[in-house]
Amino acid sequence: MGRLVLWDVDGTLLKTPGLGVAALNRALERVVGRAPTEMIPFAGMLDPNLVLACLEVLDADPEVHLDAVLAASIEEFERARSDVAERAWVLPGVGEALAALAKRENVMQTLLTGNLRPNAVLKVNVLGLDPWLDLEVGAYGEDGRERHELVQVALERASRLRGRTYGLDEVWVIGDSEHDLSCARRSGARCLLVGTGWGLPDGTADQADAYMDDLSDTRAVLEVVLR
Repeated sequence: MGRLVLWDVDGTLLKTPGLGVAALNRALERVVGRAPTEMIPFAGMLDPNLVLACLEVLDADPEVHLDAVLAASIEEFERARSDVAERAWVLPGVGEALAALAKRENVMQTLLTGNLRPNAVLKVNVLGLDPWLDLEVGAYGEDGRERHELVQVALERASRLRGRTYGLDEVWVIGDSEHDLSCARRSGARCLLVGTGWGLPDGTADQADAYMDDLSDTRAVLEVVLR
């Protein structure tokens, strides 16, 4: 059997402390003239939906501002590239797990993330994770209206771009939040949760197909994903 491994980015592969939110706020200030003063829960949200939530708080017209804010957020995050290089970090065991899975001929690894594609790619490129990821077949924030839809996007791209097809029982969503679990359950994929994010609600870890505190045990990661 093959494996399509769909990695979440923030809190699973790496952390970029506050840099994405700061870039979005700068984009909102550029386009709308102000950013929300209240904290909007953003974990698990697709970036376009997060921008829509911000625009609603700001009472700004999404038909006028949505595309412009998204474009500006990409520009602002690109300008923060040096900050990502200096302040972001790869989470424990990630590089080793990616490298070990990449050695298996029947495994394809890519991203499934709420980030816009340019921002997600920048993160993994700057932190040196891209050699093990097929970023062209990934599924990103602009590719669907809800997170679970992104699984089918990645499956379609793997088939169309690489000629590789997978059953849903061959697909693993690896993430750090209840939103990753919901994504897997609603799409029919399997889910490995890790405890490196911002905390899981009580009982969530028990609902996943597998749970690890972090990815530092490479052998255990392989045993889960390849079983």
